[in-house]
Amino acid sequence: MDRVRDYALIVPVFKNRDSLSAVLDVVEKLNAELGDQLELICVVDGSPDESFAYLSEMLPKQSYASRLIALSRNFGSFQAIRTGLMESKASYYAVMAADLQEPPEFVTNAFKSLAAEPYDVVLGVREFRHDPFLSGLFAKIFWTGYRCFVQPEMPPGGMDIFACNRIFRDRLIAMTESHTSLVGQVLWLGFRRKDVTYTRVSRRAGVSAWTFSRKWRYMMDSVFSFTDLPIVGLFTVGYIGLGLSVFLALLTLYAKMTGLISVPGYTALVIIICFFAGLNSLGLGIIGTYVWRTYENTKARPLSVVAFSQEFRGES
Repeated sequence: MDRVRDYALIVPVFKNRDSLSAVLDVVEKLNAELGDQLELICVVDGSPDESFAYLSEMLPKQSYASRLIALSRNFGSFQAIRTGLMESKASYYAVMAADLQEPPEFVTNAFKSLAAEPYDVVLGVREFRHDPFLSGLFAKIFWTGYRCFVQPEMPPGGMDIFACNRIFRDRLIAMTESHTSLVGQVLWLGFRRKDVTYTRVSRRAGVSAWTFSRKWRYMMDSVFSFTDLPIVGLFTVGYIGLGLSVFLALLTLYAKMTGLISVPGYTALVIIICFFAGLNSLGLGIIGTYVWRTYENTKARPLSVVAFSQEFRGES
C-alpha cells in the first residue's frame, strides 16, 4: 500500500509548459524542507500545449511522490483545484500556481502554521504585484469591485492561493455547486483563518491565460453566487422610482390645474409613464427576491458548517 504523505500540493496546469521544469525543481526543494512528506498533484486542465506529455515523462523520475490528473477538457482553474483536493488523503493541503508568480515559501510557511498554530486555513494575500501596468490596473479594479459588491472580507489585493487542513478541505469539497467561485467559497466557510502577505512577482515564462473575458465571467459567477445585490438594487430603484412617480404625478396634476400645462393628454401620459415605470421596477425586484431565495435553496449549501465536534462523557 502506498504511503500517505502528510502534505499535498495541488498545481493546476493550463498552458504552463514553459514553467513546468522550474515547478518540479521548486517542489523538490519544498519536499526536502518538509521531510519527504510532500505529494505533488498536477491537474492538467485541458491544456492545449505539451504540458501533459512533459509531466507524463518527468514525474516518474522525481524523488518525491506525485500524481498526474488530466481533465477531459478545460473546466477552469477552480475546478482543477477542487479535483486535486478530492484526490488526496493528506492531512494538509496547499495550492500553488504553475506560473510561480507566488513565492514557494508560502507553501512551507502555511503548512507549518497549520500544523503548529490553531488555524484551519491560511490565505495568501497579495501585498504588492510586479505585473504590467494594464494587468495590474485591471486586477485592482476587479478586486475592488469584488470587495465592494460581493464579499467585503476579501483582502484588498485579492487572493489566489491558500492552504488548509483536512477538516476545511472536507467542508470545501462538499460544496458541489457549479458556476461559482472557489475563492468565494473559501471565504464563505469561515473557520479559523490566517492571512499571510506576499509580493507577486513577474512571470518566469509563458503568457497568462487569465484573460479579461475569464475575469469578467468569474466576476459574474461571484456576484450571482454570493450576493443578491443586483436584486436589492433593482428593488431599491423600483421603490424610489415609484415614490418619485407619485410625486411627479402630483406635480404634473398641480401644473395642469394651475394652467402651467396646456397640452391635451400630457398630464395623463406623464402620470401613467412615471407610475408604471416605477411599478415595473418594484415588481421585478419583488419577483427577483423570490427567485433568488429559490436559487439559494437549489444550490444545497449547508445551512451551517461544523468545524469541530467532541463528545464528553459525564462522570458516573
